[in-house]
Amino acid sequence: MEKYVPSDLEPKWQKIWNDRNAYRTPENEKEKPKFYALEMFPYPSGEGLHMGHVRNYSMGDLVARFKRMNGYKVIHPMGADAFGLPAENAAIQRGVNPRKWTLSNMEKIREEQARLGLSYDWDRYVGTCTPEYYRFTQWLFLLFYERGLAYREKGAVNWCPDCQTVLANEQVEDGRCWRCDSTVEKKDLEQWFLRITEYADRLVEDLDRLPKWPEQVKTMQRNWIGRSEGAEVRFTIPELDDEEVAVFTTRPDTLFGVSYLVLAPEHPLVEKLIQGKPNEAAIRSFIRETKNQSERSRTGADVEKTGFDTGAKAKHPLTGGEVPIWVANYVLMDYGTGAVMGVPAHDERDFQFADQYGLPIRTVIRPRDGEATEGELREAYTGEGVLINSGPFDGMDSREAIGAIADRLAEEGKGKKTVSYRLRDWLISRQRYWGCPIPIVYCDSCGTVPVPKEELPVKLPEDVVFDGKRNPLTTSESFVKTRCPSCGGPARRETDTMDTFIDSSWYFLRYTDPHNTEKPFDAVKANEWMPVDHYIGGIEHAVLHLLYSRFFTKVLHDAGMVDAVEPFEHYFPLGMVLKDGAKMSKSKGNVVSPMEIIDRYGADTARLFILFAAPPDGELDWSDSGVEGSFRFLNRVWRLVHRHKDLFRDRPPARPEKGAAKDLYRLLHQTIKKVTADVGDRLQFNTAVSAIMELVNGIHSYPKEADRGTLAEAIEKTVILLAPFVPHITEELWHRLGREGSIHEQPWPRHDEKALVQSEVEIAVQINGKVRHKSVVPARADKEEVEERVMAEDKVKNLLEGKTVRKVIVVPGKLVNIVAK
Repeated sequence: MEKYVPSDLEPKWQKIWNDRNAYRTPENEKEKPKFYALEMFPYPSGEGLHMGHVRNYSMGDLVARFKRMNGYKVIHPMGADAFGLPAENAAIQRGVNPRKWTLSNMEKIREEQARLGLSYDWDRYVGTCTPEYYRFTQWLFLLFYERGLAYREKGAVNWCPDCQTVLANEQVEDGRCWRCDSTVEKKDLEQWFLRITEYADRLVEDLDRLPKWPEQVKTMQRNWIGRSEGAEVRFTIPELDDEEVAVFTTRPDTLFGVSYLVLAPEHPLVEKLIQGKPNEAAIRSFIRETKNQSERSRTGADVEKTGFDTGAKAKHPLTGGEVPIWVANYVLMDYGTGAVMGVPAHDERDFQFADQYGLPIRTVIRPRDGEATEGELREAYTGEGVLINSGPFDGMDSREAIGAIADRLAEEGKGKKTVSYRLRDWLISRQRYWGCPIPIVYCDSCGTVPVPKEELPVKLPEDVVFDGKRNPLTTSESFVKTRCPSCGGPARRETDTMDTFIDSSWYFLRYTDPHNTEKPFDAVKANEWMPVDHYIGGIEHAVLHLLYSRFFTKVLHDAGMVDAVEPFEHYFPLGMVLKDGAKMSKSKGNVVSPMEIIDRYGADTARLFILFAAPPDGELDWSDSGVEGSFRFLNRVWRLVHRHKDLFRDRPPARPEKGAAKDLYRLLHQTIKKVTADVGDRLQFNTAVSAIMELVNGIHSYPKEADRGTLAEAIEKTVILLAPFVPHITEELWHRLGREGSIHEQPWPRHDEKALVQSEVEIAVQINGKVRHKSVVPARADKEEVEERVMAEDKVKNLLEGKTVRKVIVVPGKLVNIVAK
């Protein structure tokens, strides 16, 4: 028998599929339902693919192949998320241009993906760093700008002095840069933002349109957006000519309990309030120290609340009383208005601060069934209740008071009902070279001028200096100096590039029309395929990437460019690949190279192991023995087919009416039903593989004298069931069975419901709780018939000899328990 050699047959079939354009997206199959299968595209690092990639792509490819075999027209594209800081760092370290380094890595990863036998439509490949792609990223930026959704504003940003770039909040970990671990500083810079907050309500509400998203992911998105209903309360500051300071609170019912205001160190009013005050120097030192601390080190529950009294007073909006104004570490400018009202009797954080600095603590809510706490409070009461010490609102239920006090504020022009969000507008400016240039120029005469769309792309220049000390774009005179598109006079280009999350926020739309040279994509083509039906990727992207993609899709929908209002119908977060219980990483020395596994065992073995070893949404702990077990299984299938391939020369009809043939036929159709549901509905790929393995066991134990036609059908259907999992070996076996065409173009098997009906079942016979016998009875027999048949068997009579039967318990289809003494 010829040996199974993956290194021979896998390249052969990959070339045949490629030459035949086997997986090109169908364009003229209107009668078929569509299916858009997509995996998150990779960043082209110099290290190639890792096992997390293999898991992601194997799952996506399985689903795409399964859907094709089930009669869908499938789009299954791939590309590269190719801009980003790592390429720029590589340019500095290696003395190479980021473009050359990135394009080389993109080609390497494409070759490795091809070795996995992935059914991508390579004609739709996009690299986000190519001018053909980023031309339209710039086009979309201008669309946002035209719609008032892109703006430039000065603000405090996270600045990494080593990377020389702005970091988003999520890129700062414990006060340090997520890439180089340098201490992050706060810096005021002119930055470009996108108004994602204008879509905050829709981004929350439309999560209800996504029943196929995991609740965990939807909760993460809701928490990130952080929608809170409450009231804006405006205090005035007499010493600043009644300048207002606004606070947002979800508990306006506690307004009469305010004993101080707290401003964030970054709040613009702080500078005015501390000038000339006795403790000005001490406050400035505190502000410098606090501004550069991480959010966690300022707001954590276990972090000491520290602050300074500015000496200024605010006027309470309803009582007119004086309220001292403090500056403290636990208030952030990024959240709310950067100012909070201190209500220590009814807020734990405020209580800690007031207790530490001896500030008044006024109780204004008592429990509904209790009395107001007398004397010194030991902790804040944060529940609902009845208002006290609240003037005209005394005796009102706190829930009613929330609306009543907000209404009173609105009547007096001192506030209003409002909604606040944790979400802030998306800061997209990055001070680096290897990103999409922002298509804006600055003219002394015309001001801020967008580059006309017909002049796009604004290309990245080659004459730049990579020294790691500045934004390389600022070193290119040919780039910076330009002409104003409006007046023709001298102007300078924007040297910030866009956050790379921009690139991945619309790539799934470009895939639908990747060669369009006039616009990002054609609406007709996008509407044919959108939304993505099945999106697979790591849980680490469950907030920002998905949120930004949803934002982009809604803006483009509003602009009339696409019908879809959500980009991904179903998002499936896969679990991590571990080794020895830890995430694979070079620093831990536990990395397993996918290419080494393919070289030794073949791509099909790598795919089968990664699909079988764990539930797809769970962590997968790498096992060398598990890989070898998958390889042995494929060898077993190989031998099984070759041992019986003569059956297919003059194949007899299947006659599964009785005996072993009937049992194998039932097992086959049980397997078809389970694999279909596990892959198509439940996405439990590991249990699908397990079911096929049990079927193979059943075929191996099939008696030689039993019906040959049933055996042939079971073998053929087994190979078809395995095809989406292990495409190379099944394609080879299909042809060795003498079959025509590609196995991947065969219709998916349908189970025979009648075959699943069992006429007889085996049940356990217990005597006093211990299994002593197995009995075969009619599957539809009632309790009386089961008891009668079991009790009439000679084996049971012998076991009960000399005993008196006290009771017989029958569980139909499972067991009979006889109680006897």
